Amino acid sequence: MGIFDKFHRLARSLEEVRANFGNFNVVIERILSPTRAVVNGREVILAGTNNYLGLTFDKECVEAACRAIQEEGTGTTGSRMANGTYHSHLVLENELSSFFGKSHTIVFTTGYAANLGVLSTLVNREDAVILDADCHASIYDGCRLGGVPVYRFRHNDLDDLEKKLRRLREKDPQMNLLVVVEGLYSMLGDRAPLAEIAALKEKYGAYLLVDEAHSLGVLGDKGRGRAEEAGVEDKVDFIVGTFSKSLASIGGYCTSDHEGLDLLRYASRPYVFTASLSPANLAAARTALRILQERPELKSRLWENAHQLYGSLQEMGFELGPEPSPIVAVRFREPEKALSVWRGLLERGIYVNMVLPPATPDGSALLRASVSAAHSPEEISRIIEAFSAFAP
Repeated sequence: MGIFDKFHRLARSLEEVRANFGNFNVVIERILSPTRAVVNGREVILAGTNNYLGLTFDKECVEAACRAIQEEGTGTTGSRMANGTYHSHLVLENELSSFFGKSHTIVFTTGYAANLGVLSTLVNREDAVILDADCHASIYDGCRLGGVPVYRFRHNDLDDLEKKLRRLREKDPQMNLLVVVEGLYSMLGDRAPLAEIAALKEKYGAYLLVDEAHSLGVLGDKGRGRAEEAGVEDKVDFIVGTFSKSLASIGGYCTSDHEGLDLLRYASRPYVFTASLSPANLAAARTALRILQERPELKSRLWENAHQLYGSLQEMGFELGPEPSPIVAVRFREPEKALSVWRGLLERGIYVNMVLPPATPDGSALLRASVSAAHSPEEISRIIEAFSAFAP
């Protein structure tokens, strides 16, 4: 047995796909703007970037990142527990606490590391996590690293969630139960029924963690995410998120009113043993967070684009995710059809994400578009026109 023998099945699948459709890996050769790039030697419209507020080229964000590099260097060269805590880390943590109205915030190097660091430390083998089956891989990986027993409930199925909570509470009235969901799910763009989930959390004496990675800057009057939109911010124990989407940077965070959150700084291996976030990323995230609050028109424009794209594709007869959102998922029962349409869109100058099983929620294939506040009406029209060539 060779060390790579375990990947034979994957290798055969890739060979079959490439034989039928050629190489489907995309290299973005040059970024031109938040919505334009050069791919395979031609300019395309980017419709799969998660750049919801379109701030990656914002002048203030770019200047803040450049200034931070000039003043503090390109990297910290150390973990937060060693030499890697800069003043700007603490300032960003305070700004996030103020934004969310929470007492404590920890900033991590990536959003993935935030879920890994919190979930691997907050709960252990004596506790239980009840998570939505469609949760992100980083949530599953955090639970796996911590060795906590995991119980999945069917996606957004409140009856299934309550059944599992009831059984666990009856089994052990003192057990710590942590419910984990996402505010806005990244594959199909649907929301968690968070008010009802929060009510079940309180009924069974559990804790609630919400990953707002895709809902920060997107949902809620002030852009704080699904918990704000659902009116249950005071019932959510832990909010985890990322800077790599609406905040146009890299990094992650966890914010909470629980006094014990700061203890994770000393117990969380992904926090203690990872180099800290770079000055440029900190500066860009801080600036984007301020812009998010000062320019609500960005969120309004984002939703105008989302409704236009979702509504147009729905009228054409495409099978979409269950509700309009900036994530517009076009579903195909046959992966081969998805691959064919994806290539056709790229030939027409439109880049979207292609997601194949087993990464999809129900085994279907997805072409996942994500719109941005930076998309012009003309660009949205071009995306719609390209899709129309493949309407059912």
